[in-house]
Amino acid sequence: MNRDTRLSDVLHVLLHMDKANEPLTSDVLARSMGTNPAVFRRTMAGLREAGLVRAERGHGGGWQLARPLCEITLLNVYEALGRPNLFAIGNRSEHAECLVEKKVNAVMVDTMAHAATLFTTRFGEITLDQIAPRHPVSASVHAHR
Repeated sequence: MNRDTRLSDVLHVLLHMDKANEPLTSDVLARSMGTNPAVFRRTMAGLREAGLVRAERGHGGGWQLARPLCEITLLNVYEALGRPNLFAIGNRSEHAECLVEKKVNAVMVDTMAHAATLFTTRFGEITLDQIAPRHPVSASVHAHR
């Protein structure tokens, strides 16, 4: 099963951005995500639209946080990425004729809704400053990727 690592990748980048004393280029941040600058910019577009980051073009430009880490929750980032699917689990069919399948579908829908509620509640409680390393870690550690 393919995994969607965008949330983990973006959280990693945001924590590096917080420790930078200057804007970081798409090239530098893309390396820390293990991707190319064009993919990085597409991934970050939703975060920019949500007001979590800002980007300046040209000499001396780059990416910076638009808010302090203590004002950004995991849920903010998850939503800015378009709320990627949490689970690859689904029902066999949406319009079941079989009574057994209807019961299975009902319990699956209810359980998945409950899990999604727990997920969003918990992600809304965690701010990025709570997961940030205590000591600065430069994005340059990824320079040779």
